[in-house]
Amino acid sequence: MTTATLEKPAAATTAPGAPASPPSRAAAAKIILLGFDLGTNKSCALAGPPGSTDIVVSKVVPTVVGYVKDGIVDGIIAGNAQVLHGEEALRHMLHVRLVAPVAEGVIADPAVARDFLRHIRSLVDPSGQAEIRAVIGVPANAGAAARDDIRRCAQGIFDRVLLIPEPFLAALGFRDDSRVNQPNYLDPVVNSLFIDIGGGTSDLCLVQGYFPTAEDQISVPFAGDAIDAALHAELDRVYPNNGLSRHRVRELKETHGYVGPSRKPIEVKVVMGGKAHTLELGDALARAGNALIEKIYPSLTRLIERASSDSVLALLQNIVVTGGGSQIRGIDAVLQKKLTDDGYESPKVKLAGQDFKRYVAIGALKAARSARENQWQVLLG
Repeated sequence: MTTATLEKPAAATTAPGAPASPPSRAAAAKIILLGFDLGTNKSCALAGPPGSTDIVVSKVVPTVVGYVKDGIVDGIIAGNAQVLHGEEALRHMLHVRLVAPVAEGVIADPAVARDFLRHIRSLVDPSGQAEIRAVIGVPANAGAAARDDIRRCAQGIFDRVLLIPEPFLAALGFRDDSRVNQPNYLDPVVNSLFIDIGGGTSDLCLVQGYFPTAEDQISVPFAGDAIDAALHAELDRVYPNNGLSRHRVRELKETHGYVGPSRKPIEVKVVMGGKAHTLELGDALARAGNALIEKIYPSLTRLIERASSDSVLALLQNIVVTGGGSQIRGIDAVLQKKLTDDGYESPKVKLAGQDFKRYVAIGALKAARSARENQWQVLLG
């Protein structure tokens, strides 16, 4: 992997009166490398030592923080904790104020994001004494402000960071290193087009053996959360006063979601006002899912047209859909058919598979292990 164009290290300066910096803490400590996918709805952290392929921490955590409400009876929350994270926060949703630190792929609440990153650090290094070097995935073409927000939130929590576009990391994570030299292996890092559909954004990226430029990436602010909102609105229109929460609507999408022609019947029993009702979801799911296709397909064809004529035929054989959106039924077949109908030569769209939640983090950990010393940006406390 070529990392010469990754971010330049910042000058190491400490403001007057600032607390002791992490590097001083870590001077005699072990180094832990962290590959981190900070997702809108779910985050993945993989960690291991440098100079090894071992993964000693592998966690997928809902990207949410819960702040315990006033007046909760002692003992309801274990240890009477005041702040909960991830699955624990969701288990106690009746007793906490749930806050998402990330929206549309970028930091929405810096204070909450810092609480969440502290939790991630505690999972990676319970002792709190190691030097943590984190490669963090960011949405394609994330702007300077979005990147600065991540750095500020990570300051004093992680010791050094690199920020790399998520779809590029997904390609690196999806790559089967054991097959790279096999003649029939389509190496995703050499020539592919990745479509990473998350909660907040759908990121598309040409991956052709070098670090992608701005022209190689497109980020579409329409993804899983937008599908949830569209489905929720459609159900409210067809079934007024249904009382379904956004969390329940997301569960319905994840269980029954699809794209393509309307499929009926898709009948689901739900409880509304304490009574069981049967909802027909076929049309509502089709409209919500197909809205995603309408948003990402123009960006897909735009990136194909930007590829060189010498690479485009092979590129069309290596289009990969990853992220949570890859689990929507039929998305690979619908995209492939649209490309074929539009005259593209023998396109092949494939799904990244069941390990989609980890590919960005796997790629990030690979990048951390290949980064040179002068490419890490030092974050002082």
